[in-house]
Amino acid sequence: MSESTASYLPDAVPLGEVRRALVIKLRHHGDVLLASPVLSSLKAAAPHCEIDALVFADTAAMLSDHPALAQLHALDRNAKKRGVLAQLKSEWGVFSALRARRYDLIIHLTDHPRGAWLARFLGARWAVAPVRAKAAKFWKKSFTHLYKTVGGGRRHTVDTHLDALRRIGIQPQAEARRLRLVAGTAAEARVDARLAELGVQAGAFIHFHPASRWFFKCWPVAQCAELLSQFVTRGETVVLTGAPDERERSMVEAILRTAGVQAINLTGELSLKELAAVAERARLFVGVDSAPMHIAAAVGTPCVALFGPSGDREWGPWMVRHEIVTSSHPCRPCGQDGCGGGKVSECLTTIPVQQVLAAVDRVLGAEA
Repeated sequence: MSESTASYLPDAVPLGEVRRALVIKLRHHGDVLLASPVLSSLKAAAPHCEIDALVFADTAAMLSDHPALAQLHALDRNAKKRGVLAQLKSEWGVFSALRARRYDLIIHLTDHPRGAWLARFLGARWAVAPVRAKAAKFWKKSFTHLYKTVGGGRRHTVDTHLDALRRIGIQPQAEARRLRLVAGTAAEARVDARLAELGVQAGAFIHFHPASRWFFKCWPVAQCAELLSQFVTRGETVVLTGAPDERERSMVEAILRTAGVQAINLTGELSLKELAAVAERARLFVGVDSAPMHIAAAVGTPCVALFGPSGDREWGPWMVRHEIVTSSHPCRPCGQDGCGGGKVSECLTTIPVQQVLAAVDRVLGAEA
């Protein structure tokens, strides 16, 4: 059964009249990847429609080469560091390119005011955005459709994004709701060559990504080291990854030093596309709430994900075999940057290694 516009929705958008659409998601890497089902679902509902996306340049790899995408437009969020004139020139170039596309439909997936300005500037016939708390008339009048979001950690972020489509009459079907990230042949070739050089066979290693750009989401080095040691004792091949950020490098080095075992460390070596290729070749991903966790889910790799202050119902691995490991603290998920804002989350630091190993065994056992 194909996706269709619900006839009972009085203001449903007539998809046959939508020639070109723009999806806007100006957030971080994981947030952008979680918007990928909007592209797939819209394309499934309107195969004739050209679908573009607007993201920040550093997150473009999350959507580039998506099969539903016609054009990917990118804003340089660092342009302002080069001065006001450089920023204006950079943004005007992007806005001019968007205007030239003459969109019929705009789908804005956050409550950032920039979306309202874009909806007005681009002059689309239809524009949809989330209801904004205490929104001024400017926001409300910038869009033809506003969709309600369900708070309280009761729904996944992907489903919240898809509500934008439901609001205009599209009911997303199961297959189109999956995350989609295309590593690409170049990244896959580089990763295959690197793994072969290291003597690592695809499908025969655990991908361990212990860090996050937000360190209050991280499990302590001591527990990470013990888990790594347990993996190696069991005869597992482990590939560690991390961003080129100095703090992440230092964390991974500390884990290896504390564990005192042999493991493959690719921290700082991989592009985002190459990270996806590594995750796709792993038999299991283990890590915290982070973009790499979403990347692993997007390429279909089973996940064991550790969650502390962030909400696993909203941000857990989507539509892939997985287990969430967390604590029984009644205050979680609090959304705070560590207990009392102290950058250390007790709901993570108290998770024992055996709890994580048990989750790993259950997920790997499900392969049989």
